[in-house]
Parts: sequence; C-alpha cells; structure tokens
Amino acid sequence: MEVNMEITINKKDYELNFGVKFVRLMDKKMPIKVNVNGMGEQDFGMALTRVVPGLKTYDTSILSDVIYNALWSAKPRPSQDDVDAFIDDPDTDIEKLFNDVIDAMSKSNSVKLATKNLRA
Repeated sequence: MEVNMEITINKKDYELNFGVKFVRLMDKKMPIKVNVNGMGEQDFGMALTRVVPGLKTYDTSILSDVIYNALWSAKPRPSQDDVDAFIDDPDTDIEKLFNDVIDAMSKSNSVKLATKNLRA
C-alpha cells in the first residue's frame, strides 16, 4: 500500500509518496559505502537506517531530502531549493512537519518496518 501525504509548496499542493521508488531514490542519495575485498568502495542501500534516526532528531537536511525524494511523481517536481525554502519558511510548523512525515512513513508498507525498528 502506498501512503501519501500532502504538502503545499509555493501555493501548490503536492503529494509525497513513500513507496519503493522513494526508498530507491533515498538509497541513491545516501548510500552506505563499504570497501569490499580491495575492489574499492561499493555502494549499498540502507539509507533508511540513517533517515529515520535523522528525522527523529529533527535534522532538517534529512527532512529536505526525504520530502524532495518523496515528490518523485510530482509534475512538475519542485526543486530541492523550493523544498529548502518551504522548510525555512517561518510559517511552516516544522515540528508538525517532522511528525507528519514520520507518521506517513510509518504507515507505508515499503518503509514501515524500518521506521518501527529504528525508533529512538
């Protein structure tokens, strides 16, 4: 089940999608790099192991990356700068935004187990 959440950026409503595509995009954005048997660094997924604790500790750069990557299906997609400006806007209830994102992620079939297992 895809779980979506709506936000308004620049007076336009957008839907955040926390499905498998979101997880893939986060894995590309935040790979874990491991040196494998002298073959150099290899990228592995597991971005959610960093994302969930980052959200729980109110890391706004993580929040921005999560929102931007959850907007993957938006046409046109807001830029990362648009998302940053939305977060920086004093009218944005930042604590509510963090809580809403964590809540939506905890209901998404694609990320709910990671969210549950990584609770701070």
